[in-house]
Amino acid sequence: MKIQSILLILISVLLMSGCSTKTETPQKPNIVIIFLDDSGYSDFSPFGQQKIETPNVNTLAQEGIMFKNFYVPQAVCSASRAALLSGCYPGRTKVFGAHGPNERGLDPAFPTMGEVFKKAGYATAVFGKWHIGDQPDTRPQSRGFDESCGLMYSNDMWKHHPEAPDYWGRFPLQFWENGEVTIPDVDSSDQKMLTKWYTEHAVDFINRHKDEPFLLYVPHNMLHVPLFVSPEFEGKSGVGLYGDVTLEVDWSVGQINKALKDNGIDDNTIVIFTSDNGPWIAYGNHAGTTPFREAKGTSFDGGTRSATIIKYPKELKGGQQSESALMTIDLLPTLCELAGVPLPETEIDGKNVWDIISGKENAVNPHEYYAFTNNKNFEAVLSGDGKWKLHLPHDYRTMTEIKGKDGIPGKYKQAHIDLSLFDMVNDPYETTNVIAEHPEIAEKLMAIAEKHKQKFFSEE
Repeated sequence: MKIQSILLILISVLLMSGCSTKTETPQKPNIVIIFLDDSGYSDFSPFGQQKIETPNVNTLAQEGIMFKNFYVPQAVCSASRAALLSGCYPGRTKVFGAHGPNERGLDPAFPTMGEVFKKAGYATAVFGKWHIGDQPDTRPQSRGFDESCGLMYSNDMWKHHPEAPDYWGRFPLQFWENGEVTIPDVDSSDQKMLTKWYTEHAVDFINRHKDEPFLLYVPHNMLHVPLFVSPEFEGKSGVGLYGDVTLEVDWSVGQINKALKDNGIDDNTIVIFTSDNGPWIAYGNHAGTTPFREAKGTSFDGGTRSATIIKYPKELKGGQQSESALMTIDLLPTLCELAGVPLPETEIDGKNVWDIISGKENAVNPHEYYAFTNNKNFEAVLSGDGKWKLHLPHDYRTMTEIKGKDGIPGKYKQAHIDLSLFDMVNDPYETTNVIAEHPEIAEKLMAIAEKHKQKFFSEE
């Protein structure tokens, strides 16, 4: 009888342990997206910054993967942000350029990342620059974010604008928090605190939500002009105001990364660090740097290629670099796949690119191409493998000899590019048109461009 009793106990224990294993639910990953404004590709030391050290972004690069060919579909504020949050090209959402105060922004018909993840049970927050809608049903609280604070549009859209103060002065620059205006008319002393405020809110949010899955979106106003920095960082870089602001943004990255570690959730958190577009070079010493052609407001790589780091310790080995071409529109579907969250019911343009991010052997980009626009103009396509870029004939802005200084912009002039093909592997700076040497590639990309144009711009 004793042996039988022991056997029954053992069987019961085994059955109970088996049942408990079956009922365990894998914890969904947390998501943190740090989205800088007008940051140049070379602004941080892992990507070429040589005047100052950015230790916290360095750490993030060591703990994650540096993506050296990561793109936005349009190198302007609102269009870039709408693409990130919706997974859609600007041609689909019709969010082009930079929207001003009280503008509609992203139509609620296109779900944001906040709405998608909130519906799946995630706690959601955005602390920073919104800029995809400044009407009651297009502000953060109506677009899936439980908590929010920040500006509804760019910090230069105020009465101190260097070129159009009377126009922008018609609209007070307001600071919002959780759907309410808490600072009716932001002044310079407030602007100095923006990076610090966003960081403190982000850390507090992490501390409070460490035991549940969360989506945290931190779209900093910096490094967009006008530049402001908190007193703790004034003069700290030794290379001017832009360097000081860069150091404070680097500090912010470190505070967020530290909060994840302090709360024991670093391993299961996906951190994405990138920028909405390249530098606004008209502002000279108040702008970042890029090694690529042109800058913000163009479809050349100086505008559309952003230095990017993705960290996910649970799944990604750190200290690596990737040359694969990717785009912000891919983040929503990829994050949904990783979190087991259903995609929006509406059609999106991004695709799950986790195999490429994770470095799976023989992974192929599911996109045949990526498309680039500038405002409402469709201007270029890049092959999905990142090897070839075709520019359709278009005008673009380029700098004159009149350079900007200390917050006053320099002058642009108009230039023109004819139909041009660039070998992005051997000529990433888009210097030499090789269309005559590779007519078959140009013909293929022209056919792709025509299909894209018919799909998204047939009514233009």
